[in-house]
Amino acid sequence: MRRLRLALFAVLAVVAAACAGGPGGDRAGDGSAGGTGGSSPASTSPEEPSTTTTAGLPQAGPLPPSGDCPAVPAQARPDPERPRYVMDVRVLPDEGVVDGRLTVRFTPDLPTDRLVFRLWPNGPRPAAAGAHLDAGPVFLGSSAPVATSQPDPTTLVVPLDPPLRPGDAVEATVPWRLTLPGPSNDRLAMEDGAVRLGSFFPILAWEPGVGWALDPATSLFGEASTAPVADFSYSVTVPEGLSVLASGVPEGGRWEAVAVRDVAVSVGRFRTVEGVAHAPWPVTVTVGVHEGLDDDPAAYLARVVRSMEDFSRRFGAYPYPAHTLALTPGLSGGLEYPGHVMQGPGTIGRTTSHEVGHLWFYSLVGNNQGRDPWIDEGLATWAEARFEDSLAELSATGMPAPARGRAGEPMTYWETHQDSYYRGVYVQPAQALAALGDPDRVDCALRLLVAVHAFGVVHPGDVEAALTRVFPHAEAALAGAGISP
Repeated sequence: MRRLRLALFAVLAVVAAACAGGPGGDRAGDGSAGGTGGSSPASTSPEEPSTTTTAGLPQAGPLPPSGDCPAVPAQARPDPERPRYVMDVRVLPDEGVVDGRLTVRFTPDLPTDRLVFRLWPNGPRPAAAGAHLDAGPVFLGSSAPVATSQPDPTTLVVPLDPPLRPGDAVEATVPWRLTLPGPSNDRLAMEDGAVRLGSFFPILAWEPGVGWALDPATSLFGEASTAPVADFSYSVTVPEGLSVLASGVPEGGRWEAVAVRDVAVSVGRFRTVEGVAHAPWPVTVTVGVHEGLDDDPAAYLARVVRSMEDFSRRFGAYPYPAHTLALTPGLSGGLEYPGHVMQGPGTIGRTTSHEVGHLWFYSLVGNNQGRDPWIDEGLATWAEARFEDSLAELSATGMPAPARGRAGEPMTYWETHQDSYYRGVYVQPAQALAALGDPDRVDCALRLLVAVHAFGVVHPGDVEAALTRVFPHAEAALAGAGISP
């Protein structure tokens, strides 16, 4: 049944792309009151051909040179040896816990003598709110439990004897229990019957071509995670009367998410609306607003659809079949995950377009968020500014001394410069892009970046290389912001 459904989706995607008259199709109206601006005119590009793959995801084909934009290759495909997670999650709000069990199959591309799971709920910010993740015992295959170690609260190390060679596979099973905090302005929270579950289970922290990512967690409202794309099949059990919005496509009592870095879940009593974005093939978009919040889900839906279609024209096709947005209480902004975004009440403005921008920059094109937080945040801010027509305002934003020329610093630097974090990591890289020249040509360079590095993890040098294809002086512009390969 799953194969049939994926095959049918691929066929429909090809038909829809051919019939839409271009990647965008019809555009929905914004429908919002008090938004921060509308979309700027979209860059034009030829319609993107597509093919099907064993992953069940459509593929954007190559594009010829156009004006000052070089040829764009076909969008890269996910690693066929990517990890595969099977997970069962049971949410127990009355007890304040979430119980889970996962099995993951992992095949490294480098030799390794260990597995490293990150336990992000034990980081400074969620732990201070009362969250805690217990994981283990760990089973490798059908063996007895193996000894593990925790060099810090967020890192679980599983030794491998014998070590894995590149191409060897190992299967690990990990039961876990998450203690939920109460109300919290963060990705883990429980408030007024709603539960947010982001970065909530043990996840492998492998960076292809590099090895295990051991960047420390910080107390910032930001991420330090690095994960390869993986396939997830997971169930979520909740008490009667509650519903679930999550990453992936619900199918037969489980959520199926193909080639994503992570999954996230929101639980609540949602009033929902559903629509379709053409990006360029149909993406089902569902927006849910938890009871007691006054926000209009239809207004958020229209804004998500418009920005998703806009970014697909600017940066390349969005290959996933579904996206959900959950509005829950106690959150002041937005939190991005592949296929699922969490936002708080009253955030329909630039927060929405920023989080949709992360579907390209972090979700589709990944980065080490502890080492290079500017990549996903700076590029998502660029996407936001293009949609909101706010580049001039962004370019005029002043830069505090601790941030000036320091955009390339890791999260450990911003831990001690939190007042400058937003302008340094979000605004400054987007200012550097704006200074390069024609914004349509910047979009062209980012489209090239997405095509070459889709489903991968990029480094600063990869971003610079894509920009240099269009702007020969890009290296100097980035260096002025403190960004170097």
